Parts: sequence; structure tokens; C-alpha cells
Amino acid sequence: MPAWLLASIFWITLVIMGVGLFGLVVPIFPGITVIWLAALGYGVVTRFTTLGWVMFAIISILFIGGVTIDNVLMGAKARKEGAAWTSLALGYLAGILGTIFLPPLGGLIAAPLMVLVLEYLHKRDINKALASLKGLAIGWGASFIVRFFIGLGMIGLWLVWALNR
Repeated sequence: MPAWLLASIFWITLVIMGVGLFGLVVPIFPGITVIWLAALGYGVVTRFTTLGWVMFAIISILFIGGVTIDNVLMGAKARKEGAAWTSLALGYLAGILGTIFLPPLGGLIAAPLMVLVLEYLHKRDINKALASLKGLAIGWGASFIVRFFIGLGMIGLWLVWALNR
């Protein structure tokens, strides 16, 4: 593969990974998935080397961990504050729909608003509903921090792979 083409693929992949990393600010944006898919695409286009397979395997493990921890952290604190599973599930769905129909901030508004409304309707106590909402917000923050560092790790591993071809 010509050097100019390899360099172009490198920079395109890095930009896509950057979009994935900074897209993590939006709780329902699949930034970790975008980073993983960019690494996969890079490996397919440039043909995996032995180092590439090893790095991609580690990147994949981080990807699975990042997706799992994301769901755990986002709901755990809200559940600890008393939020019902149905409120969280419908809030997640509202976040997805809000992002699709009112990008980029629709999901950020729809998800917590849905949880607040459902928790209020369920408990008839605004303070308890607000506590669930606060728990959700704290979980989102913790989830973002963990996913961001996992994303940085994934990109770092990819850089080791890409720069040592």
C-alpha cells in the first residue's frame, strides 16, 4: 500500500476515533462503539498484522467492558436513589428518540425529563423524583469519566498498533 494512502487511512481513522471519544459527552451516543468500529475498519483496510490482532483483541475487551460499565453506572446510582427499572428503561428509550428526532440535545433533555416525570407519577413525591433524577445525573457523570478513559485507552492501543506497522 502506498505511503500516502496509509497516511490518509491513519488520519481518517484517528478523526473518526476522536469523534467517538468526544461524542461520549452525549450519554446515548455510542462513542465506544465508534472507536471500536474505526479500529476494526483500520485493521480490515490495512490488513491485520500479528500486532494488530493482539491490539484489536485488547481493544475489543475494553469495548465490551466500556459498554457494560456504561449501563451499570448509569442506572446504579438512580436505582440506589429509588428509581424504578421501568422509569430507567423508558428514560433510556426517550433519550434515544430525543437524540434521533431532536439532535444533538434532544436526548439529553428527554431522558432525564422522562425519568423525573415517571418517578413523580409513581411516587407522587417531587423530592423522591428529584433524588432519582440526581442519582441518574451522578451515574451519567461517572459513566462519562469511565467511558472517556476507556476510549483514550482504546485509541492509545490503536496508536501503538498503527505506528508500529
